[in-house]
Amino acid sequence: MKIVLPEKVTYIIDTLTQHGFEAYAVGGCVRDTMLGRIPMDWDITTSAKPEQVKELFRHTIDTGIQHGTVTVMLEHEGFEVTTYRIDGEYEDARHPKEVQFTSNLLEDLKRRDFTINAMAYNDKDGLVDAFDGVGDLERGVIRCVGAAVERFTEDALRMLRAVRFGAQLGFSIEDETREAIVSLAPNIAKVSAERIQIEMVKLLTSGHPELLRTAYETGLTAVFLPEFDEMMKTPQNNPHHCYSVGEHTLHALMEIQPDKVARITMLLHDVAKPMCRTTDEHGVDHFYGHPQEGSLVARKILRRLKFDNDTTDRVCRLILCHDDNPPLQERAVRRAIYRNGVDQYPLLFAVKRADMLAQSAYRREEKAEYLKEYEEIYEQIMAKKQCLSIKELAVTGTDLIEEGMQPGKAIGETLKQLLEYVLEHPEDNTKEKLMEQVHNIASPHI
Repeated sequence: MKIVLPEKVTYIIDTLTQHGFEAYAVGGCVRDTMLGRIPMDWDITTSAKPEQVKELFRHTIDTGIQHGTVTVMLEHEGFEVTTYRIDGEYEDARHPKEVQFTSNLLEDLKRRDFTINAMAYNDKDGLVDAFDGVGDLERGVIRCVGAAVERFTEDALRMLRAVRFGAQLGFSIEDETREAIVSLAPNIAKVSAERIQIEMVKLLTSGHPELLRTAYETGLTAVFLPEFDEMMKTPQNNPHHCYSVGEHTLHALMEIQPDKVARITMLLHDVAKPMCRTTDEHGVDHFYGHPQEGSLVARKILRRLKFDNDTTDRVCRLILCHDDNPPLQERAVRRAIYRNGVDQYPLLFAVKRADMLAQSAYRREEKAEYLKEYEEIYEQIMAKKQCLSIKELAVTGTDLIEEGMQPGKAIGETLKQLLEYVLEHPEDNTKEKLMEQVHNIASPHI
């Protein structure tokens, strides 16, 4: 099987082999190339020791030299070159106690996680596939190299990686591998929140985010996202719904673009429904206040999983307003945009649409028509460049001071009142009209 290697990768491999070492492209780059995907990066494995690699290339960086990895820089592009190695005993379900270098490629491939990631290639020897990675690619299967229990005991994150690769590639998890995940799922608690977050985001932004269901079925979410397990167990006996909260969430994930903020918002938009659920005398479930409560719960979850502040804030604000449905009048929509934040749009429409499409067919046409009109009014407001925030007012705090107002809280209060006025009368957002309003406010501060 012929794989076309990038010119710089070929140069690195050729340089190493010309000096008497073995070298191969290895892992995900080989897998992705065989699937017709463009690799994110190219990794190289070699029999050369790190010091020997550094001697052969002008510019290198010691990115993980204790584990045998040196980054070779070629024209500002980095390529990780790692010495063949055998991992010692794993003590924390994450790190090997020690790393031993080897001159045997198969020993190096044997320590890798999945068969589809344990293939190596160079132009001289062709494809080295000791564990039938090609067969698993053809079958669409995620299978551990060797004994699954051993691989997952070495690094517990590999269990979530199995689910993530399945979601990214649309593959199923081989039976023995899946059974090992079920038996060892509690070990995911030993993995840092940062590492779990990275895998979770890759899973959610994949082509099959609904395969988060696999993480639930195998017991992984019970450890790192127990709130999702509660969602899966919470029914929605309501004409607007045909799924449990969790299944509704999985369907909603499939209806929105593969953007991190969008997908995390859909994952957590109904996270508070289990705790907000009430059932009326007719047996109908209601979830009053779940957006407000959900915003608070989501913030705790995202902090626990070490998400950055910007992502956390954007997601929580979207959750807070995902059920905000203003009357279809320009003034009401202006107020909604101000209330929710202009920066929440137009993503908020995508969130509301995904939410709707994951519900039952009950009144769906009516909901779709409402959303269409809401979006049209929003677009008209934006096209007219109507004022939606204090910073867009035609009058500033400096203008008020020049008019004789004393610096202090009164400035901010006056600007808020002016914004309230402009939200009702957008055509009056001129300095002349607003200064008239300032005097009408009858403030004692001027």
